[in-house]
Amino acid sequence: MALVNSQSVVILVLASLCLAANAQSPAGDSKSVEQFRRIILRSQHPGAHGMGYNHQSQNVLSQKLTPADVPTLICLVTDEHLHVGVQFALASQCEAAIIPVREAVVDHKMLFLDAEDVMRLIEEFPVCTPETRQRASAMRSEIHSLGEAEQTRLEQEAKEKAAEDARIQRNALKMTDPTQAKELTRQEREEVYRRSLKAMGLKEDGPLTPAQKDLIERMYRTMVLGESGNRPPN
Repeated sequence: MALVNSQSVVILVLASLCLAANAQSPAGDSKSVEQFRRIILRSQHPGAHGMGYNHQSQNVLSQKLTPADVPTLICLVTDEHLHVGVQFALASQCEAAIIPVREAVVDHKMLFLDAEDVMRLIEEFPVCTPETRQRASAMRSEIHSLGEAEQTRLEQEAKEKAAEDARIQRNALKMTDPTQAKELTRQEREEVYRRSLKAMGLKEDGPLTPAQKDLIERMYRTMVLGESGNRPPN
């Protein structure tokens, strides 16, 4: 879950930048974000669970939107109020959405599951040509494989980070024993020192009060240089 949340944060940041760029574009270049919102929300139709999106929505969106709108739609995919609607909007563009959606996934601008949903909607949309629907099916399989590979990579990175943290923690415990502390290299001591600073919310090159600066200097002398805590600085 933490890995998925981390990816979501990155996507939200990128989407914000994307929308900001769109908002600054000259008038007349494309529809405004507000226009997109109205078009998407008005395409909803009543269903078993109230207002929502279906193939009828997709038909409406295919008439109201054009392939040129795909980049902005990708920016809007993280909008919680438009999330599902944007998927239908992208799918309404058939062939024009397939490659941009794949690129958005690779660039971490869109979640893998959302991209798979778009491809599935294209597969099921009669307005798209049979060839396009077949390409969407193949792309859905490819995106699924990319998602699995990405998840595996993130899990491996998390394991490596956890192992690294555990190693530094063990070295930190060794530093409490003078005998074991002598076994540590200068680099290992510095790792423990910097991890301690981070835990305290301090940075050597950050803004520091005189007391914090003195604390950091004493920590460096004792933890890295192995000097006595009572020894005054030279």
